[in-house]
Amino acid sequence: MMTENLAALIRYRMDQAEEALDAARILFREGSFRASINRSYSAMFYMVLALLASRKEETSNHSGAIALFDRLFVAPGVFPNDLSRWLRRAFDLRTRCDYAAMITISQEEAASLLDQASSFVTQVGQECRRLVESA
Repeated sequence: MMTENLAALIRYRMDQAEEALDAARILFREGSFRASINRSYSAMFYMVLALLASRKEETSNHSGAIALFDRLFVAPGVFPNDLSRWLRRAFDLRTRCDYAAMITISQEEAASLLDQASSFVTQVGQECRRLVESA
């Protein structure tokens, strides 16, 4: 059974995801492609945290969240493998953009990730809303 506090946490994480996705779109329009990638990935990550909260699962790091997403939701077929590939690609790009020296991100690369993040947030968000509403 889902408590009101848990439902509130899930909604909060979903709001974080939507806010990060909005920021990614703005940054992309302004030509800040590295920053857009960071926010695109963050949108996906926050949505994964919302989904994990629905199962009362937590992790202290990004790779742990991705592994739990794969084990709990992709492997059993709740979500297609594409979402796992997109999330892993976003994590890799975000890490390179934030920490690698002298990386250049093309407009096409940032646009592709933004599209994937938008689809990811929509699909995972639908499942999160379903879980909160059915509780």
